[in-house]
Amino acid sequence: MITSEEIKNRLWDGANELRGSMDASRYKDYMLGLMFYKFLSDKTLATFKGMYTKDEISESDLITAFEDAMRSNGDLLEASFQKLLGYYVLPQYLYQKWIKDINNGDFEVQKVIDSLNYFERSISASPDADDFKNLFSGSTLDLTDTALGSNLNERSKNIKALILLFADLDMIALQKGDVLGDAYEYLIGQFAMESGKKAGEFYTPRQVSEIMAQIAAKTSNIRSIYDPTVGSGSLLLTVKKHLTREIQEALTYYGQEKNTATYNLARMNLLLHEVKPNKMTIKNGDTLSHDWPEDPSRPNEGVLFDAVVMNPPYSAKNWNRAGLKVSDPRFVVAGVLPPDSKGDFAFLLHGLFHLGQTGTMTIVLPHGVLFRGAAEGEIRKRLLEKNYIDTVIGLPSNLFTNTGIPVVILVLKKNRQLGEPILIIDASNQFIKVGKQNVLQEKDIAKIVDTYVNRSEEKGYSHLADRQEIIENEYNLNIPRYIETIDNEIAHDVDGHLLGGIPQHNINNLTVIQSITPDLLQAALQPLRPNYVKLNCEIAELSDKILNDPRLVNLSAKLAQQAQAYINKYWPQIITINDQDKIHDLMEAMLAEIKTLLTNFNHIDIYDGYQIIAEIWQNALLHDSEIIALSDFYTAGRSRVPNMITKGTGDKKREVQDGFIGSIVPNELIATELYAEELAKIEHNKNQIQMLEGELSELIEASKEEDSAEYEALYESLKKNDDDEPLDAFDNKKLKEELKNTPKDSEQYKLLKKADKLISEKASLSKKVKAVELALKDEIQERIINLTDQEIDSLMYKKWFANTTTLLSELIEKPIKAELKILQMLNERYQDTLTSIDDEIKQLEDELQAMMQELVVTE
Repeated sequence: MITSEEIKNRLWDGANELRGSMDASRYKDYMLGLMFYKFLSDKTLATFKGMYTKDEISESDLITAFEDAMRSNGDLLEASFQKLLGYYVLPQYLYQKWIKDINNGDFEVQKVIDSLNYFERSISASPDADDFKNLFSGSTLDLTDTALGSNLNERSKNIKALILLFADLDMIALQKGDVLGDAYEYLIGQFAMESGKKAGEFYTPRQVSEIMAQIAAKTSNIRSIYDPTVGSGSLLLTVKKHLTREIQEALTYYGQEKNTATYNLARMNLLLHEVKPNKMTIKNGDTLSHDWPEDPSRPNEGVLFDAVVMNPPYSAKNWNRAGLKVSDPRFVVAGVLPPDSKGDFAFLLHGLFHLGQTGTMTIVLPHGVLFRGAAEGEIRKRLLEKNYIDTVIGLPSNLFTNTGIPVVILVLKKNRQLGEPILIIDASNQFIKVGKQNVLQEKDIAKIVDTYVNRSEEKGYSHLADRQEIIENEYNLNIPRYIETIDNEIAHDVDGHLLGGIPQHNINNLTVIQSITPDLLQAALQPLRPNYVKLNCEIAELSDKILNDPRLVNLSAKLAQQAQAYINKYWPQIITINDQDKIHDLMEAMLAEIKTLLTNFNHIDIYDGYQIIAEIWQNALLHDSEIIALSDFYTAGRSRVPNMITKGTGDKKREVQDGFIGSIVPNELIATELYAEELAKIEHNKNQIQMLEGELSELIEASKEEDSAEYEALYESLKKNDDDEPLDAFDNKKLKEELKNTPKDSEQYKLLKKADKLISEKASLSKKVKAVELALKDEIQERIINLTDQEIDSLMYKKWFANTTTLLSELIEKPIKAELKILQMLNERYQDTLTSIDDEIKQLEDELQAMMQELVVTE
């Protein structure tokens, strides 16, 4: 029982260990290629087993039966494979044969090369041959490349290690619930981060893919999808994830990719995500140089798709090497060719040409497409006049690994109502920093998509720009022209600084406090003069009154009650989930409902609540529900797995088992909830050890001070460095000798005895703590498999939802606390008037003058 998270970590750790100094963008081709061949081999064997027997059979016996069947009835068997799969791997070329050769010491790299080459020859007659053609070509998987090792022995060693990385993975079992596909996508993403600038060739960051895909998936009656710069296929697959199972099964996928290795990656990725060969058409070619796909019967009309998604190379230079003219059907709508120095609009126009009349297109481009002039300005004007641009979404800078520039998602449609405004969203400030990258949180993605769906306006965030507004801006779509960034800085008031007092208009802007507890605020203010007030109590006192006011407390309690009912509704659905395919649907239902629940409460940010639930899923539920679906809740709760840790470094680095950990119930949680008394005793003893260490440290420091009693008694017992300088520890052997040779009735003996006793007590207590901790660790590992149903309920509820109701109910207080902080700032700002400051200065000057007069000069 292995989860997608465990597979991801294991494979990525293996990749880092095995690739050495090889460039990540190159190594990915080897790793992902061999991983895919393992899938093809497992799929072939599983299909043969289904045809051969329903009984349990060992893998070696199954391969023997496969070999016998191919010898006796090969043609019929091959036809069956072609019908069921569209491909097959011959018995002698199975991945399992490589593993057997490795174990027997008979491995040769040439056998791997022969296997990959024969696979492509074996499917050449298949109607799905294009999906596999050159999939393992030498240009993609060159196993003679010296980057894999400077000589044959080194290459053989490294290739064997990579083959063994996937040896025990059952790719068919892992394909269920998209575990295998998710792991493949994860590896692509990790390689992208390692590859830096090269990543843009094959990967779109997940958060950008999510926005584009969720918008594209809103298209009704979606039957086909096209990505003209398909990369690894992640955009197509992200759209797939947001469609119902019924639509997924009928959907056809089209894509084109210029880079051959990336084109191969895309085909593997789609097949691993259970996209059937007859439902995918991926082409290796230059999207712009020659239009594709084409319909020979309609040479001037593009093949149309319900959804078009794309993340093209940004501002591609010299894109028009084919010498295309404006008469190319793709560019006729623009009336002018995009500049050869920047291919952004060339890609956009290509995608638009293939967009169906009722379809949706999403494309991510650099911000410059919104405002650049010349030919690009003319194209933008034409698109706006044709009413094709539906939505503009400004994103933060530094989202991509290959560029730090800010990007924009454009949504285009051909069936927009005449006069329908363009939705402009400025999400450029909605991100968190993760390492060097800016990252959109789940709540940021949800807010963008919801704003798109609802066509809603929010000051400083979104705006519906009508035709007249766009004309007045000369067809320039630069976001700051339409959305003014909200300046949260409160302007200074000159009269307030001169005469004191908080301006009344600043008090009026405390809308949440004014709405919930206006009387408390009013009672805390004292008129100073017209339009100015001052606080007549401490801000801490007012905060305490407001936050403990029954109106606010009742509101928080109401939200907590509804949050508890929400959890109670989904708890039984989570613990009884038995289908991995339903996990995503359950997560989406919970996320949608929390937004609905929170809209019943004024002033709170529903997306903060959304993030709370999203993080529960990310941090625990996705992993745990997967394990539950593979067995059942209580079986999973009583399951444990080896706790593998890494020991050693370099050549001595190795994985060793350090006991067991719960599959879903954390050992630490069992300890805190079921062994609290034992932990308290351990903590008490650790505190005692710290006290003893403190006393020892004091004694050591005193021993270093000359002329002290401690120096006389203990200095010789201190450890010394090579320069005979005292260290911060006693030499126990010397201490014992000094104690033995010192008169018992002397002061020195008492100090030596004190040091010896402290050391002895510390050692004894440390040994005791270590033994108790080890025993408790063993007991907890045994307790896992003996947990009662009630204990599992309690522990898992604590793990998933321990503080959820509290976190959600605190959303009520959040805007109140923000306004109280503003009030405190205003009070401090206007507390000292110019007059009071002048008076203070004069007082200080008078005091200084008086002090100077008291000074007496002496010779």
